[in-house]
Amino acid sequence: MSAGHILAAQWWLPQDAALHGPAFDHQLLLNLWIAAALLVLAHILLFSGLLLRGKSLHKIPIAWKTLPLLALTSLFVWLTVQSLGLWENARYAGADASAMQVEVTGVQFAWYFRYPGVDATFGETRAALVDAGAGNPLGIDPADPHGTDDIVSSELVLPAGREVDLRLRSLDVIHGFFVPEMRLKQNAVPGSTLHVHFTPTTPGTYAILCSQLCGMGHYRMQATLRVLPQDQFDAWMREQVRSHESH
Repeated sequence: MSAGHILAAQWWLPQDAALHGPAFDHQLLLNLWIAAALLVLAHILLFSGLLLRGKSLHKIPIAWKTLPLLALTSLFVWLTVQSLGLWENARYAGADASAMQVEVTGVQFAWYFRYPGVDATFGETRAALVDAGAGNPLGIDPADPHGTDDIVSSELVLPAGREVDLRLRSLDVIHGFFVPEMRLKQNAVPGSTLHVHFTPTTPGTYAILCSQLCGMGHYRMQATLRVLPQDQFDAWMREQVRSHESH
């Protein structure tokens, strides 16, 4: 880990607990250093203009007038391409075929997490069947055999070191799935299923927040992400299966 990353981790950035985190933090710090350098340069040009006031601007070579614009435009394009490359890898490139599948559903004002069970297939859901009071907060169709073994949890539990592909959904309004330590933020949009993938690396407990103002109860729309070693995750999953079967 570089000195910059150590400084960031101890100062103003939350813990980095995802595989893509170092690249994300490096890009963020690079952007900030470049912005600081441009701030200094802008003030140098400003004070130079004050010192040269009264002189005819037409005597300044045209290259010196256009060079800052070209430099800023080139820098903007380069930073945009670099940043989009990081985002594309997490959002659009697609997860590996072996990635663990978990569905994340936002609803005012809670997060639900669904695992596909032993058949590795999510059951169908229907809006008319949504009834949290009856134990079916996602509207899983009991007529679909693929849904009979689905595990629904109020916390997201993942194994460390394994890629996970999250399927993000919303039952009502736009919610923002946000885990700072995983450098992960993606909206859950009603009527759409959006995918984002990442690999948690550090076991621990992390807060899941909603980054979109989704109503009067937005402040309490939180959940927990627990990252466990593989053997502990397997034990947790077996316990969930036994509890599901007992009902």
